Amino acid sequence: AVAAASELTDTVYEELESTGFGGRTERQVALWIEQRMKELGASAVAFAPIVASGPNGALPHHEPGERPIERGDLVVTDIGAILDGYCSDGTRTYAVGSLDEVEEEARDAYDVVWKAQEAALAAIAAGEHGRRIDAVARELIAERGYGQYFGHGLGHGVGIAVHEAPRLSQRSEDELLAGDVVTVEPGVYLPGRFGIRIEDLVVVTDDGIRNLSTRPKQLIALS
Repeated sequence: AVAAASELTDTVYEELESTGFGGRTERQVALWIEQRMKELGASAVAFAPIVASGPNGALPHHEPGERPIERGDLVVTDIGAILDGYCSDGTRTYAVGSLDEVEEEARDAYDVVWKAQEAALAAIAAGEHGRRIDAVARELIAERGYGQYFGHGLGHGVGIAVHEAPRLSQRSEDELLAGDVVTVEPGVYLPGRFGIRIEDLVVVTDDGIRNLSTRPKQLIALS
């Protein structure tokens, strides 16, 4: 059931990738996301969509406002749906205009977040501890000089609620079990400049994961 909710979320991402941000404000994009989710069968959004452009991206829980989305921005888009009582949660960060218009450090930080996420995904399996999975991503981000800019836990369980056990964080006491559904969402946030988060929703298996998130993760530029 979570898989179906995640598939719906990815459909909205796919539509966003084809339509782009097109000079809309954050709030206009967020309202469009909510509307499309309901049109596709969601009973509701799992949480208020986050659309955080440019310097607003540095605020992990930014509420979409009237800022027009502009060329050269990175836009952190964090969305989820409720379908048949189960939640989904996924984040992609997009460039606007062309990749050349995004500052070099933002492109570098994006690469760090992507690599940290891939390393954490590869470390997950039943029997692993949430704290260790968090450390895999956190250490990689710190090695590249962005440690102080990753200020939240790596992930959390998703099911009937969008935030539940087990936690993947520095303080987590949780052990992962086969069948758990968790997010893996490292981020880097430079105050006043930009933010980046990449989040997949995965099912823990005995020897790894089944990834429910299908959208590409390389940095892509939308209109």
